[in-house]
Order: sequence, then structure tokens, then C-alpha cells
Amino acid sequence: MDAHSMGDVASCVWESWTTIPWDTANQHVKRLQARISKAAKGEDWRGVKRLQRLLVRSSSGKAVAVRRVTENQGRRTPGVDKVVWSTSGEKWTAVKSLTTVGYKPLPLRRIHIPKASGGKRPLGIPAMKDRAMQALHWLALDPVSEARADPNSYGFRLYRCTADALKQCENALNRKASPQWVLEGDIKGCFDNIDHDWLMAHVPMDRGVLSRWLKSGFMERGRFYPTEAGTPQGGIISPVLANLTLDGMERVLKDALPRRAKVNFIRYADDFIVTADSKELLETKVKPLIIEFLSERGLALSETKTVVTHVSDGFDFLGFRVRKFKDFLYIGPSPKGTKALYAKVSSTLRGLRAAKQGEVIHVLNPILSGWAGYHRTMMATRTFAVMDHRIFWALWRWAKRRHPNKGARWVKKRYFKASDSRQWVFSDGASTLVRLSSYKKRRHTKIRSETNPYDPAQESYFDEVLKRRMTETLAGRRKLLWLLEKQEGVCPRCRTKITKQTGWHVHHRVWRTLGGSDRLSNLELLHPVCHGQLHARAGRVMLPPISE
Repeated sequence: MDAHSMGDVASCVWESWTTIPWDTANQHVKRLQARISKAAKGEDWRGVKRLQRLLVRSSSGKAVAVRRVTENQGRRTPGVDKVVWSTSGEKWTAVKSLTTVGYKPLPLRRIHIPKASGGKRPLGIPAMKDRAMQALHWLALDPVSEARADPNSYGFRLYRCTADALKQCENALNRKASPQWVLEGDIKGCFDNIDHDWLMAHVPMDRGVLSRWLKSGFMERGRFYPTEAGTPQGGIISPVLANLTLDGMERVLKDALPRRAKVNFIRYADDFIVTADSKELLETKVKPLIIEFLSERGLALSETKTVVTHVSDGFDFLGFRVRKFKDFLYIGPSPKGTKALYAKVSSTLRGLRAAKQGEVIHVLNPILSGWAGYHRTMMATRTFAVMDHRIFWALWRWAKRRHPNKGARWVKKRYFKASDSRQWVFSDGASTLVRLSSYKKRRHTKIRSETNPYDPAQESYFDEVLKRRMTETLAGRRKLLWLLEKQEGVCPRCRTKITKQTGWHVHHRVWRTLGGSDRLSNLELLHPVCHGQLHARAGRVMLPPISE
């Protein structure tokens, strides 16, 4: 019996959710994922299938999958069965129920969310058990996706983000000899039109389970609709299926065209651009190759949105405007994005006409800080200042409208305070509206294109990437940074990384109710589930956590 089998035999003696040794479970999953990735890179598909079967049948994999779906942002959103898993008993029952024998997924619950470009995007919400099954098979499928991924694909991949894609744009276009023409690619209804037969033939996973997911259909307004094509947006497995469908496009272009053509391919999810040295090359060679590649997968380019642009005219990509002025490349917030932000602030203020100032600040701060945090890695300083000015006048009109019989001085004194050298700070004394201009540019270090997070040889590199990003996340919070560095970035209970996505709680080793202090020597950072498990094992009600 090998080490992996022995580790999972140990998991069979787990008695409850609170007794799961997360360090052992995570290490078991991580070792199997590394082996799956290595086998996929070497195209040992029989080995991939065998290792995937080990992972999805292991208690460790099932526990990690349930933990993921009960910790993420959608954990309180039910599917069509209106079931959520909130207690330890429900989670433990879920771990034991994850098996493919007799498994039949429920239809998705269809909702519609607004798109940034207007209109609405359909979103399918699976039931909790289906989410957990998808998370379990994602653990076994994502290492394959990473091993076979295009180097410059950045969407829905571990450690990669939009800032990496934009830095690659800068690398491709910011030199004197850089290509001057760009094909802006737009795939017509990518998630909705992927051919099921292609997925069944090319996705290396349990095809019986995959077929059931693809054909599960959805419920909308009490009516059932079957699904004949596409992967539903909203499922945990959908992003990796989309990546497996689109990966290979960069290799096709690089193999078919000479290096002197200056072809660069950059993709984030289903948005991509291709650069080249001439417009004719993009229209006569690159575009036909992409059309052929997509047609095999049941996809097609949008004729109206797929255009060839000169860099001096500029183009929009991932919410940024990319444009070259002679030898200067500008990458900053797109005009469409700034208009959308202002429209959102204005509509929010209209909806809060009768609200107190503190409530307005509470609602607007996440909108403004999120928008600034997303755009601060590029050239956004001037745009931030302009938007601060426009938002100020929107706030001023909101304040004046509330008090039509009061003078400007009274309104100013009532809603705007003095702070440092600024006289017009929107504040009620207890809370203050954030300024976009307070977010200074943060230089982003692009991830290396060829790296694989499941390769043990590259683990130290990804440790440095995570450490750098967590340092940025916790900037200005010296106590948390000190604790994170002391713990080497890992939770001391489950021995896995603490990230922005996992969240964290500050735990007092000696509880405050028992006289514990807030000194650093008495504190440690834990994952929320590890913190809850620790208190549950002690047989006490968990103290209110200090969380992010």
C-alpha cells in the first residue's frame, strides 16, 4: 500500500466534520494533483485517469470539496432544492454523500445578472450537492488544465489575474519594433455554445458525470428547460471546461505563422487579442485560423465585435483603454468603464435620497475602493482625480436636494468636514467616503507565463508570488503582516496557505474570556473554518472573530 492509500485509510476513521485533520487531507490532495499534472504533461492519459479516480474517491478530496463550497461567497445561496449546508453535521453528511453511484444532478436555478456592457447575463446556480461534486472533480481536472494551458491565458487560473494579461499587453506593444495592429476577438456566446460532443471527446474526466452535468437543464420561473449546448455560467467546473476548450489557440497561431510576423496572443477567459505586423496578416491568416479552431468546438467569432485596430487608434481590453501615442503606450481605465462607474454612483445616490449620510458612505465605499483597486496597477492617477471631482458634485447635489431651504454654507458644514489640508471631505464624523486619488499606483509584477502551480519544483516561486500579493493586501496593517510572516504564510492548523480568497480570523491562543491578551505572542492567523473547528473541539461557543 503506497503513502497515498495509507493517508486515505486514516481518513476513514474521521468521526465528524470537526475531527477532520485538514493538514493531512490537504497534503493528500496536493500530492495527487502534482502527480496528475505530471502525467498530463507527459500525455500519460491512462495514468491521469487512474490518479483522478483515486482523488475523487478519496475522503480527503471529498472533505476539501465540501469545505470549498461552504466557505465561498455563494455558500448561503441555495439551488432549486433550497438547501444550504451551514452546520457541521450537514457538512459531514455531505462528505459521506459524494459518490458517483446513483448520482443525478438537479437542474440549475437560472437567474440573470447585469452585464457591464448592458443587457443581462444568464447565471446558473447548482444545488449544494452538485456544487460539491463539481468542486471534487475540479480538484482532479484543474491540474490537467494547467499542464496543457496556453502560456498567455490568464482567466480562471490559479495565481493569475487581469493585471497579468495587461502587463503582457504592455510587453507586446511597448517597444519601438512592436507590432502595430491588433485583432480584438469576441466569441459569440462562448459559455452557451460549446459543443457537448467535443467536450465529451476531449475533456479527460469521468464522462458519465460530465454528461449528466451538461444535460441537467435549468429551471426558470417554475419551468424546466433542457440544455443541448454550452456550459452553464455559475458552476465551479464551467471555467475550467471553458479553458480546456479554448487552450491550444495560441499554439495553433505560433506554429502556423513565422516569428517575424510578431504574433502575440493574450487571452483572459473568452476575451482575447492577437497582435501582428500588418492588418492583412490578421485578416487573411490569423482570423481564418481562429475561426477554424473555434468551429471544431461549436463556437464562432462575433462579426460585429471582432475588429482589427491600429494601436494608435486604441482598443478596450478588460476594462482598460490601450492606445499608443508615437512611442508612448497608454493603458488606463476605459472611457466606457468610467461612465459606468459614474452611472452606478449616480443611481445609488438616487436610490438613497432619504438615507442617512453614514449609510450612503457604507454603500459607496466598497464600489469606489473595488474600482480603484482594480485599476490602480496601470495609468489611472489622472482618471482618479477627474472621477473624484465628478463624484464630489454628485454628492453635493444629493446633499442640496435633501435640504432645499438651507444655504450652501449650512450644507457644507453638515456633510463635509475638514481633514488635514482638505476642506471638503464627505464624512459624518464616524465614517468617511474614500477618495479614488488616495489609491496610488501599485506596480504589478507579472507572473511567469510557463509556470504551473501544481509542479513541486516551482513551489518556492509561487510562495514568493503569494507572499508579495498578501503583503499588498495587508498594506498598512502591521500586526497582521507580522503574524503572516511569522507563520510563513500558512495556517498553523491545516498547514495550507492563507490567501485573500480563503480569508482569515485572528485567534487568541489564550482566550480573552480566560484572561488572554491582545499581545502578538498570544495571536495567530487561522482560516475561518479552522478557527471554528478549534473552538468546536474545545466544546465552547466560538467567540466573535476579528475577520477581514
